[in-house]
Amino acid sequence: MTRRFAQVDVFSSVPVAGNPVAVVIDGDGLTDDQMAAFARWTNLSETTFVLRATHPDADYRLRIFTPAGELPFAGHPTLGSAHAWLEAGGTAKGERIVQECGVGLVPIRTEAGRLSFAAPPRTRSGPVEEATVVDVARALGLDLDEVVAAEWVANGPEWMALLLSSGDRVLEVEPDMTALGHHEVGLVGPYSGGLPDEPEVTFEVRAFVPGQGIPEDPVTGSLNAGIAVWLRRDGRVPAAYVAAQGTALGRSGRVHIADDGTDIWVGGVATTVIAGTVEL
Repeated sequence: MTRRFAQVDVFSSVPVAGNPVAVVIDGDGLTDDQMAAFARWTNLSETTFVLRATHPDADYRLRIFTPAGELPFAGHPTLGSAHAWLEAGGTAKGERIVQECGVGLVPIRTEAGRLSFAAPPRTRSGPVEEATVVDVARALGLDLDEVVAAEWVANGPEWMALLLSSGDRVLEVEPDMTALGHHEVGLVGPYSGGLPDEPEVTFEVRAFVPGQGIPEDPVTGSLNAGIAVWLRRDGRVPAAYVAAQGTALGRSGRVHIADDGTDIWVGGVATTVIAGTVEL
């Protein structure tokens, strides 16, 4: 069957400098096995399938697959799929788009040329156990005293985040992917005064998910959402900031965070790079 398809670059205003997601816009009727097989074939960090909503308040339902399996939620696939859905003629029922997925309903808004999702509740929080921090720090080539803080920031993916002293130190890390194993790890570090040419960029983020077949993810919405919820709670970041991600991979991802007092919004620019059809 011929189905509409788009490959969307997310979190960068420059095409192919962000994180791509493959979006099958007409996903109804596909089996779990067909979805999983197509995700393995695209070999991207995520492939999504847009389906008719089953919840009365949702505009559509989204299923999200990595090459290794299905996720209940992920950030850049949420924004890229919303972008593809809108370009395909989708219209929100209300003021905002509402996506139905494994973690429930996720609001999505459009503002200043960016799509943003409301950070979902964390499914796991609190400090990471010391033994786990020791193992992960060793796999990352870090001394334990270089880890300023470590927190569970799971919100679908089982993220743990390590706060380092600086964005430069984040970029210097050379992980041993075999030693990292099944851990899903994010690193975040501040830039004092921002980047030289982009003073609004005040943090660097990296994400490692070798157990899902993704050694390093270029730009990661779910991780940035979890980090923002954590760091806002602890008063370590302002209500609005921009994080860079993908630098170590030659990308220029920019993730915009905004806390409106009710929700923390995680946003970025999305651009369709490939549009057409697939036979599934």
